[in-house]
Amino acid sequence: MSYQIISGSKMAKNIIENLKKEVKDFQSSSSIVLGLAVVIIGDNPASRVYVNHKKKACEEVGLTSFEYSLPKDVSEKELLKLIQDLNQDKRVHGILVQLPLPDHLDPEKILLEIDPSKDVDGFHPFNLGQMLRGYPHFLPCTPYGIVEMLKRSNIQTESQHVVVIGRSNIVGKPLGAMLLQKGANANATVTICHSRTKDMEKITQQADILVAAIGKPLFVKADMVKKGAVVIDVGINALQDAQAPKGYRLVGDVAFEEVAPRCSAITPVPGGVGPMTIAMLLTNTLKAGQYLMNQKGETS
Repeated sequence: MSYQIISGSKMAKNIIENLKKEVKDFQSSSSIVLGLAVVIIGDNPASRVYVNHKKKACEEVGLTSFEYSLPKDVSEKELLKLIQDLNQDKRVHGILVQLPLPDHLDPEKILLEIDPSKDVDGFHPFNLGQMLRGYPHFLPCTPYGIVEMLKRSNIQTESQHVVVIGRSNIVGKPLGAMLLQKGANANATVTICHSRTKDMEKITQQADILVAAIGKPLFVKADMVKKGAVVIDVGINALQDAQAPKGYRLVGDVAFEEVAPRCSAITPVPGGVGPMTIAMLLTNTLKAGQYLMNQKGETS
């Protein structure tokens, strides 16, 4: 059967074009120059690529980007002090600590230190709690991007069975919670599969919308997918390939070539969910500035 390619790259480009005007109008009317601080620890190549993409996107929409590159052996005390300083810095409206962190740093403790009003990644317990209650402040960027992709592709979620493979705090859990909410672009029945799930294939075969966010290259095969399903591939993995120019090629958690013919729609890797994650980060940063301006208006 023929299938639709859900291009996150194209959607993100449209979102960023709109953000350019929104950011310009906001900054002109509010005299607030929006700033995003990105903290990167160590020399993880994938993290460096992500940070560079985020920095470029900030410049494109007119946000000020502040990068703090710290050595991999930075102490927890030093990192917490930096975050405390950024919380107080009036030039900074959004703070992002690039994950994963080195083993000696506790991500929960680090993320908890970020001011919830500057938590544009949406990982602080306050923001996660607001999301679960149905009154979101900032939504986690990757799940936010996935929901936006489904919306912009006119893919209905109401009454659909969504199966998510992966229960991470970054993608699986928050995405499931978002799609369970009452309201537009939600109202789904959600099943989350993970490493302890029995008969996973029987469950994934029931999915109207299947989301792979497990971090295992080419994990989802054709026999795991119902004919006509929508497949969202969150994974991005480097596979060694001597014939590729860089010695490796990027693949998702889905075996695209064999799965795509069974789908009604599918996201590619690269060019799928990744660009939307960055677009939603910039959207959240603009929201942070708008919240600040509203607070000033209420207290003036």
